[in-house]
Amino acid sequence: MKKIRKGDEVVIVAGKDKGRKSTVVRIFPSQKLLVENVNVVKKHVKQNPQTGNEGGIVDVEMPIHLSNVMLFDPTTGKGGRVGFKQLEDGRKVRYFKSNGEVVDV
Repeated sequence: MKKIRKGDEVVIVAGKDKGRKSTVVRIFPSQKLLVENVNVVKKHVKQNPQTGNEGGIVDVEMPIHLSNVMLFDPTTGKGGRVGFKQLEDGRKVRYFKSNGEVVDV
């Protein structure tokens, strides 16, 4: 079980987009995340008429490391540390360590 999953609301805590809040789009095996509208870079793309690619300079989202994001806690309005605990019915869930509130329902 991962502390941050696809679709989670996260806060960027390091880098050029520090302080921004966004959603996780994809998680890579190398502990990197693709976060929506974060770490956008300019990429030069070559023209390819076979695929209909026009070419030029394109904005592309690049992955950032897992350690540079924190899960967004709606009660505090900031990023929070996440832990795991076992419920009475046997389910393993994520919870915020600051207030003990369960993330997964």
